Amino acid sequence: MSVVASVETYRIAVPLKKPFKTALRTVEAAEAVIVHLATQDGRSGFGEAPPTHVITGDTLDAIEQAIQLIGTGLIGMDLRRRDQLFDKLHKTLVGNTSAKAAVDMALYDLIAQQAGMSLTQFLGGYRESIETDYTVSVNAPEEMAEDAAHYEQQGFTVLKVKVGIDQAENDFKRIQAIRKRVGDKVTLRLDANQGWDPKSAVRIITRMEDAGFNIELIEQPVLANDIEGLKFVTDRTLTPIMADESVFSPVDARRVLELRAADLINIKLMKAGGIHQALKINVLAEAFGVRCMTGSMIESKLGLTAAAHFAASQPNVTRFDFDAPLMLKEDLLPGGIQYSGKAIHFSDEPGLGIDAEQFLETLRERRG
Repeated sequence: MSVVASVETYRIAVPLKKPFKTALRTVEAAEAVIVHLATQDGRSGFGEAPPTHVITGDTLDAIEQAIQLIGTGLIGMDLRRRDQLFDKLHKTLVGNTSAKAAVDMALYDLIAQQAGMSLTQFLGGYRESIETDYTVSVNAPEEMAEDAAHYEQQGFTVLKVKVGIDQAENDFKRIQAIRKRVGDKVTLRLDANQGWDPKSAVRIITRMEDAGFNIELIEQPVLANDIEGLKFVTDRTLTPIMADESVFSPVDARRVLELRAADLINIKLMKAGGIHQALKINVLAEAFGVRCMTGSMIESKLGLTAAAHFAASQPNVTRFDFDAPLMLKEDLLPGGIQYSGKAIHFSDEPGLGIDAEQFLETLRERRG
């Protein structure tokens, strides 16, 4: 019998190659709390939670305290009783989705190891590899066009462009400059991060449609809690609209889906509270005929490894936004997913495929 024996947390901070700017914040380093769950029979499971306070409301201190509370409650529980584990995880405290996601990742890492399967295989094994987009931070039009051209030269064929930081008219100029620079061969998807009001969103999206910018989708054009506004935009534009911050839970997803308020849903483990809840959101979306994307916050390769395993395992997840580790100056994780340009590959190693001893040594050295 394999039971949870201990929980540890570590903090990391890895500088970005270039500041990451959205309508909500500017990030210069990827900060996170790493959780390590150990079992009585010597296995190690890992998870990660970044403090994305403008989206999830979580801070480093709050995440660390919540992980300790959740993890302590799991000690002595049997990994074979999965529903008991995840029921305990989600009922220990309200909210705190990032902390829950980190513990959830570590549990799935352990459970898949126990099954002798990679996590992708354990969850369904639909794909053996996937391809990520690359994000263009919001800046002046000329700088964004230069960044887009640089990422295209690196082989990225899908760019996620951040907009919504100021007047919608300026966003038109940004996309116009990017299209002029990279042409029509690159797929563009826009992310307004709640930066527009419904009427402005309809106006700017319609104008982009009329200009022939050929945008694949628009992500979260309006405020997260404005589901009626989201539906207003979806009903009045031809470009597919994706809900992101509007969907944290299966309950949120059901409301968006029943109202037909969006054409697509972006599932992020930090919003959902981990893979266990993300699976439920995806099943709901699939039942309504709505495809999903899986994305992330600014996380290290550990969090992205768990998210990528989930996304690759599910046929209804058709878009992948996993570029965050490529933005970092350093990769701390031995093992996990491997990048080859835009392609992401998975190993057949059990669980998340992490070298536990080496990773723990790195974490302990950085803690000093």
